[in-house]
Amino acid sequence: MQIFAGVHSGGILAQFLVVAGGGAGGRDEGGAGGAGGVRCTVDATGGGGSLESPLVLAAGVTYTITVGAGGSGVDANSAGNNGNDSSIAGSGITTVTSTGGGGGGGAIGFENGKNGGSGGGGSGTGAAGLTSNGGTGTSSQGFAGGQGDGGSGDRAGGGGGGAGAIGGNAAAGQIGGVGGNGIQTSISGSNVYYGGGGGGNSQGSDTNNNGGLGGGGKGGAAAIARAAVNGSANTGGGGGGATGGTTGLGGSGVVIINAGIAAVSTTGSPSVSGTIYTFTGSGSITY
Repeated sequence: MQIFAGVHSGGILAQFLVVAGGGAGGRDEGGAGGAGGVRCTVDATGGGGSLESPLVLAAGVTYTITVGAGGSGVDANSAGNNGNDSSIAGSGITTVTSTGGGGGGGAIGFENGKNGGSGGGGSGTGAAGLTSNGGTGTSSQGFAGGQGDGGSGDRAGGGGGGAGAIGGNAAAGQIGGVGGNGIQTSISGSNVYYGGGGGGNSQGSDTNNNGGLGGGGKGGAAAIARAAVNGSANTGGGGGGATGGTTGLGGSGVVIINAGIAAVSTTGSPSVSGTIYTFTGSGSITY
């Protein structure tokens, strides 16, 4: 699609993608981490919302770019940690903030997934026959996590919510929920998915508890000693849930800006392709 950017009478029009860090999976039939929130002006944005409006930037103003880290994994029976926010901020604009993904639910007392950009999945550690709830997503950033299944002998975690879809519920037969898919955008010059939820842990040998498109990590499987998988770096993907060991870490976020003109200066060493600036770490940009 055509990208409308560049110098206009009101200022410099900039398209953007802001992806927060994904949440980590929980431990003890853990739910998966939810994806980091996604806000975007090109093709699609998170949570089924309307496309964001481009930023109107001013020449000579330095804009601060913050790229959120993914949530850290846990090696004790608890809920996973939320991811960290990403943002674009500076004089004359309303700060664009995407919210870190919610951590997955864990041991009894921490069963429910955490709220976030996308919600973490519920764990499978509840009393027999009961379900634990996924966390909620943030409006126009991401979706809710799936339910965990504490049924007798089942005990599987829900999938983390994605930027483009809710996380899957765990199912009878020790089947962990799949991660919700992220959204696809061409703002980088290629069609890429961002913001996939992680897969919930399975107590059995389930091989279908995959993370969602956009960097979601696969859930663990206790019966075959398969470890939970981390969310992919710079996608905001959620980490997979686990029974033992360390849970899947959330994937770090990313910020992409295209104003149709070259920047005067940057910090943080973004990669540059034409007028597209991709920040995989925090920095700044001045036009």
